[in-house]
Amino acid sequence: MKPYLFSLGAGLLVGVVYSLLGVRSPAPPIIALVGLAGILLGEQVTPIARRLVDRVELTRFICTGCAHHVLGKLPAKGERNA
Repeated sequence: MKPYLFSLGAGLLVGVVYSLLGVRSPAPPIIALVGLAGILLGEQVTPIARRLVDRVELTRFICTGCAHHVLGKLPAKGERNA
């Protein structure tokens, strides 16, 4: 139940920000895509900050943990998308 309440709260917050910016919902496609990109990148702020504080090798985390989450599974060398 908690994830649903957090999701609702986040949606309400985004709705308030959209209202303050004067963007109508549903947003035009490009605004929506930029917003989704912001969500994906924003999810990585906390793990990166934790690694900065813990002094874990940040570059390796960004290239592995973040890249896999944000970009999805990238095709292997020579692999084609059907």
